Amino acid sequence: MKQRLGLFDATAINVGAIIGGGIFVVTGIVAGLAGSALVVSMLLAAVTSLFTALSYAELTAWLPKEGSVYEYGYRLISPAAGFLGGWMWILSNIFSGAAVALGFGNYLSALVPGLSPGVVAAIVSVAFTALNYFGIQHSAGLNNLLVVAKLLILGFFVAFGLLFVKVGNFQPFNPLGTGVLYGAFYIFFAYGGFARVAVVAEEIKDAKRVIPRAIVLSLIISTIFYIAVGLVAVGLVGAGSLSGSGHPLALAIGATGSEAAVLLVSVGGVISTASVLLTSILGVSRLGFAMSRRGDFPAPLSRLHPRFGTPSVSVVASGALMTCLALFVDLGNVIAISTFAMLFYYGVGNIAATRLPKEERKYPTYVSLLGTISCFVFLIFALFLSPQAWAAGLTGLGVGAAYFLALRWRRKRKTT
Repeated sequence: MKQRLGLFDATAINVGAIIGGGIFVVTGIVAGLAGSALVVSMLLAAVTSLFTALSYAELTAWLPKEGSVYEYGYRLISPAAGFLGGWMWILSNIFSGAAVALGFGNYLSALVPGLSPGVVAAIVSVAFTALNYFGIQHSAGLNNLLVVAKLLILGFFVAFGLLFVKVGNFQPFNPLGTGVLYGAFYIFFAYGGFARVAVVAEEIKDAKRVIPRAIVLSLIISTIFYIAVGLVAVGLVGAGSLSGSGHPLALAIGATGSEAAVLLVSVGGVISTASVLLTSILGVSRLGFAMSRRGDFPAPLSRLHPRFGTPSVSVVASGALMTCLALFVDLGNVIAISTFAMLFYYGVGNIAATRLPKEERKYPTYVSLLGTISCFVFLIFALFLSPQAWAAGLTGLGVGAAYFLALRWRRKRKTT
């Protein structure tokens, strides 16, 4: 793998994965749970995310290797833990990538009537697969542009919206309600891409220094934007109005009376989903490459293109899977599967961080322990909020475990 990306690229990969379509949709869901105290939910989610982010920062500084949680779990816990962590990472991001592609299609078809969301989703998936195929610098370059564009649009939302904020919309304000905790649960998943760059560690210059900085920096940037957008959105129309909308930010900025502002924010939704899809294909292809390199996935997935230096077969396979899912599969349980899988692999990463040698540890062990506990608590929340998340997640985990056991049995049979 060729080291071509610097700190800006690495940070943008993470920001592109964190600030996605979620901020344009999840804001409404959390407003329905936490009311005008949704910003408190955002702060709680940010602090919770920080524990796991710091675990991944020190893990990457210790081992800047393609594969992220797969490598950490494999080396620090057990081969089974590493495999299942990697398996659930791929499962989560393939399904969420397909959902994001369809979300892109829905956003664009709303702006351009007559377009088929499914066809648009397939086209953008194929286009971004081709971009990843021809080199990570091309993908990173486009991602940088998309990230800058959506941050500018969100910055406009905050600056312009502030002129029309009504203080009365923040009443009643109940930061101690149980809805705030449930809101933090949903926002945590909107933050879910804060460790995306760790998957492409071998393609980052000076990865031991750059990736930990990129992880923390991207989380800080994203938290600032989430809180600012949340405050302005509530101030514009109130939490009640936001909770009933599938496009809460467009609804909120509509309170200004500016159709141009509504259009611009809607375009921001398109750009945000595009950047998440781009980094999803990038991440899944690299983790598939890492698992193939050790023999846990079919050998062709570890082939590097002689000219472009990309895991071309893995890129094509990742893009094809997301395209097919977006076209032919009912995505109703996608969020449920992604929810369970993400908590599982972040839990594996936190446990792995607790097992780092003392000389490699950059933060107190309790940071990773708190990260582990938070993942466990959110898993309990998932059981109550979405039992289908557990059903879908356990099914995916069971399939992965069966594959791993079959793989071990095959290897033992070859050696005897």
